[in-house]
Amino acid sequence: MVDTTTQIGAVDRALEMLEVDGAPARAQSLTQTYPSPIDDVWDAVTTAERIARWFLPVSGDLRLGGRYQLQGNAGGEVLECRPPDDGTAGYRVTWEMMGAVSWLEVVLVAEGESTRLRLVHVARVEDVPEGMWETYGPGATGVGWDGGLLGLSLHLGAVGGALRPEEAEAWAATGEGLAFYRGAADAWGGAQVAAGADPVAAAAAADETYRFYTG
Repeated sequence: MVDTTTQIGAVDRALEMLEVDGAPARAQSLTQTYPSPIDDVWDAVTTAERIARWFLPVSGDLRLGGRYQLQGNAGGEVLECRPPDDGTAGYRVTWEMMGAVSWLEVVLVAEGESTRLRLVHVARVEDVPEGMWETYGPGATGVGWDGGLLGLSLHLGAVGGALRPEEAEAWAATGEGLAFYRGAADAWGGAQVAAGADPVAAAAAADETYRFYTG
């Protein structure tokens, strides 16, 4: 069994508006603390062999200036890379998919023998497909990142259970999977309301997101 309730509650989600090169953009962030030291978490999120164990197989040159490609998903360039030093670490990459470019940043902060991870995905408003935000809101991409953090949580022992990446699609149709995607979609609806959205519109977007991820 996968402890989906604990995982949903362990993640802080936020949405904010900003600018990228003078263009309006949205930043979605997810923050979770893992019961592993920073060196281990850094290895888990930067080493191809370990990334494949909790997220997706990845190929390419995983170092500053190199390019990477996630199997069947996004690729991009490594723009920044800061290995653990004095209790912090992080990297920033482009996230290139379906002809659009967005940006992903991962920041790690040591908290004793635990590590706080913050993932931020920034996309320009003009690069989001027409109607996508109006229909799904932040859950369209946010719930996908929730799935990634669930995988990392299971890999690092932050929550109980086991789920291999190749099992995720079938798992989405199980009772556990449905509960996870319902909880994640609703949590992003809450983040959208906290950012100033109309609660009725945010709830409708959460419903559409849930249907999208569960079929």
